[in-house]
Amino acid sequence: MTQGEISVQRISTAIRDDIVSGTLIPGSRLVEDILATRYGVSRVPVREALRTLQSEGFVTARRHAGACVAAPTAQEAADLLDLRALLEPMGAARAAARRTDAQLKVLRGVVRLGRERARRGCPGELPRLDGWFHETLARAAGNPGLTALLTQVRRKIEWMYVVERPARYAETWDDHGAVLDAVARGDAEAARALMASHVARSLPAYRPRHRSAAAARTAPRPVGSGRARSA
Repeated sequence: MTQGEISVQRISTAIRDDIVSGTLIPGSRLVEDILATRYGVSRVPVREALRTLQSEGFVTARRHAGACVAAPTAQEAADLLDLRALLEPMGAARAAARRTDAQLKVLRGVVRLGRERARRGCPGELPRLDGWFHETLARAAGNPGLTALLTQVRRKIEWMYVVERPARYAETWDDHGAVLDAVARGDAEAARALMASHVARSLPAYRPRHRSAAAARTAPRPVGSGRARSA
């Protein structure tokens, strides 16, 4: 990978993170000069990063306005959960067939930490551990295209939804442990079924983020310095 490609990847990640976190709100204009100053780079990697993010659906191009943060519809948000319900079980099944010993070791460590934190009542650490588990499992699928798609879907869901804390954290980590056991013994069908059940049980916890309709429909506003507020 060349230095230029690394720079584009870094800026893509930075802009994507700012979109997901709500720093850059839906409908905001993404002006190359302002972004270049914000991230301390030239306009070239910013331009390429915006093209990458447009292909991923985080950015859209509007006539007479240029690049803007995308404003997903309610249907697009719902479709993401459906897509996750299809892809996560597929990824778990592939992981059962293709995981490495190193990946299995990481997964066991994450599940052990998750169960410990859930037992001790440390909810603040659990979202990070949950993401770590799913991201490692996605990589264990041994299919870069599937891994990239799973990662993209999870990031978009994080962008569009707030996840309510479960009443019993231990149940979530019991689900993870069951999937891990199936992956460890190479049982693809069990891994698929267990992940499908886990995803289905988690769906009621997802709540759309309450962004005002005006954020999606009014004229785009240039991105300035400082953190933007989302409703």
